[in-house]
Amino acid sequence: MSIVIKYVVEHKGVEKLVTTDKKEADKYDKMLDVADNLAGYIDAKGLKLEADALEDLSIMLAKNKDAISKLLRGANAQDTLAEDTAAVVEIEPRQAQG
Repeated sequence: MSIVIKYVVEHKGVEKLVTTDKKEADKYDKMLDVADNLAGYIDAKGLKLEADALEDLSIMLAKNKDAISKLLRGANAQDTLAEDTAAVVEIEPRQAQG
């Protein structure tokens, strides 16, 4: 018999990650905190997005914070994308309501 310690990262009551690596769980949890902060900032600046789109955008920005930082300092987008190794969040197109 073996004992396995699992770390579970929950976000807004939803299980987002289960891992045996505490460092990975802490890193993912911090990324979700950054995404929440970004979503609040984007919303407060008046950019009107559906909740799902806002969450997808804020998570993508948080996951790619190093590349975004380079871009904000004036780096070329194509060069940054070429060296980028972060995961891509797929955002599905949504039809406008109105």
